[in-house]
Amino acid sequence: MNLVNWQAIWLSAKLAATVALILLVIGMPLAYWIAFARTRFKFLVEAVVALPLVLPPTVLGFYMLVAMGPQNPVGRWYANWVGHSLVFTFQGLVVASVLYSLPFAVQPFAAAFAQVDIRLRHASALLGASPLRTFFRVVAPLSIGGIVTGVVLSFAHTVGEFGVVLMVGGNIPGATRTISLDIYDKVQDLDYPSAGHTSLLLLLFSFVVLAIIYGTNRKLASRWLPK
Repeated sequence: MNLVNWQAIWLSAKLAATVALILLVIGMPLAYWIAFARTRFKFLVEAVVALPLVLPPTVLGFYMLVAMGPQNPVGRWYANWVGHSLVFTFQGLVVASVLYSLPFAVQPFAAAFAQVDIRLRHASALLGASPLRTFFRVVAPLSIGGIVTGVVLSFAHTVGEFGVVLMVGGNIPGATRTISLDIYDKVQDLDYPSAGHTSLLLLLFSFVVLAIIYGTNRKLASRWLPK
């Protein structure tokens, strides 16, 4: 009897790393806009970003399942382009997980960006730096703590997903069965020893990852921030 499903652990780690990387790329521009935009209806965008925090995972998973199905334009376009449906695939899990973990990355990013002294951004602009150069030379280094926190939270949140991945992925062994679904299956089979070993391993893994990244975060912050 295999007490630990290493295939499910690898799949969860790959999914979480992919989602965290995507959210780092698309989340920072969105967070920058939220932090500094002065448009009247910005609160609507903030509400949409924060929606997964209060929406039940099964509800979000249901809408994602319908949207990615072959009966809808997005799902039909993807199926025609790739040759297979987006649902019940790893790619479908990535899309659903990005949306579900979006606030866990964007909100820490935006909070960190908003704390940067506006005078520093103005000084950079007066010296002739473009907005993009100002972001990478001023805003991002001073927001390194929030950036790392957002990446960590999105990674950890993706590892622990259950409802969304079950609805969109279908719990297919070797393809969409993540570690949380594997634990659920073992409990359903009354295989408590295997469920306990897997749960303990996931707990220790999560703690080590968080400890390492938060330790790195402190070192990076001390390197960039003035003493």
